[in-house]
Amino acid sequence: MAAQKSGMSPNVLHSADEKASNSLLYTLAMGSSIYGASTLNYDIPINDRLFITQCDIIKNLAEKGSCVMVGRSADYVLRDNPRHVSVFIYAKLEDRIHRVMERHSLSEGDARALIAKTDKRRANYYNFYTGQKWGKYDNYHMSLDSSLLGIDGTAKLISQLAEDFRELT
Repeated sequence: MAAQKSGMSPNVLHSADEKASNSLLYTLAMGSSIYGASTLNYDIPINDRLFITQCDIIKNLAEKGSCVMVGRSADYVLRDNPRHVSVFIYAKLEDRIHRVMERHSLSEGDARALIAKTDKRRANYYNFYTGQKWGKYDNYHMSLDSSLLGIDGTAKLISQLAEDFRELT
């Protein structure tokens, strides 16, 4: 959707996805005003353009009706939307290592390294674009340890939460 909306190549966007801008000087010069922009300025670094585009898409989808967003700092993007429910899902490291080993056919060491790298990238992205701390409980309505119920049980619990919330609003 971001490629369609922005006119940028999906391959270029994929390489910039969930990566904080490297343009510290540009960001300091522009301040935070670029993050509320609804039109794209092509002098903005691609990572920032992608974030702005994704924000617009997330807000538009949420206005149209029920939807599920995974990542993309959607909790922050929708923070002023009274109809959103945000959940942070985490798991014990050992469970994550085994899941990554199975999913990607990796050794334990490689899985551990991939998890560390991915977590660092996600935290840097979230912290950079939101000014918040990734994974901090008070950024979300609920935090769940998927080690307790497994993936399916966690999904079922979140689905029930969303259904109950929808009935209240």
